[in-house]
Formats: sequence, C-alpha cells, structure tokens
Amino acid sequence: MTKLKRIVSLVVFVPIGIVLIVLAVANRQVVTLALNPFRPQDSILSVSAPFFVFVFLALLVGMVIGASVTWWKQGHYRRQARVEAKEAVKWQKEHKAIAARRG
Repeated sequence: MTKLKRIVSLVVFVPIGIVLIVLAVANRQVVTLALNPFRPQDSILSVSAPFFVFVFLALLVGMVIGASVTWWKQGHYRRQARVEAKEAVKWQKEHKAIAARRG
C-alpha cells in the first residue's frame, strides 16, 4: 500500500510542481499591488514584487482558508468520534471485567 501511495503522490505532485515552476518563470515581471484604492500612487500602502509571488500567496491563502473551513465544518464528526471512542473503551473494560469474573 505504501508503494501505491508513493506512486500516486508522484503522479499528482510532479506535474503540479512542473506547472508551478513554469508559472513562476513565465511571470517574473515586477508588478505593484496598491492597497489604497483612493490613492494608488501612495507608496506606503503598496508592495512591489514579481507577479508569481502574488499568485503563490493567493494560492496559499486560499488553501489555508479552505482547510480552516473544512476543519471547522467537520468538528461535529471529530467530537462524535471522540465520544464513541470513549464508549468503546468503556465497553471493552466492562467486557474484560465480566470475563474475569466468569473465568
């Protein structure tokens, strides 16, 4: 199973890496991100960097937000799994106690 997982990860991540490298090489020109919509020429609230940096940051922020929302939405299921795991441990202890009394 580990070999299959490694092969699948290579098949998925190598093309993604190649696409990201090509994207970075193709978008090396410096652009300015102005954070002041009323005075875009204001240099205090602007950042200049290669375009691929902004693309990668947007991708990273989107992944973090998506992961956070998914983690928050699945909290109910994690809580239920913890409760059921505690119940299973309790039932196992009861079973062992009953088996010890009989045997």
